[in-house]
Amino acid sequence: MGLDFTHCEAHWSYSEFHDFRRKLAACIGMNLDDMEGFGGDIPFKNYQDDIIPLLELSDSDSYLSPKICQTVAARLRQLIRHWPDDDLDKMNALYLAEGMELAHEQNEVLGFI
Repeated sequence: MGLDFTHCEAHWSYSEFHDFRRKLAACIGMNLDDMEGFGGDIPFKNYQDDIIPLLELSDSDSYLSPKICQTVAARLRQLIRHWPDDDLDKMNALYLAEGMELAHEQNEVLGFI
């Protein structure tokens, strides 16, 4: 059991996805555990970054709109570009970015399933 997405082969366990989002948050100088919904009280609106929609969503039964998918995918690719090529999070992130781009092209939401 874990987290899958429409439009792509990305897959994480729920705990692995949480750790992945922590890594992404750290890339923009954010401690995810300090944020609302993750144990803290800092609102996400305090940060201006295109990756925020991926960070702040619930990890079940959520979705990203086609327009948001386009900007999040581009930012995701930027943030992971220097991660090691054999990093499983990077591999899944690339699948996720591809799925977001496909959802955008097809004008469909990318679902978290």
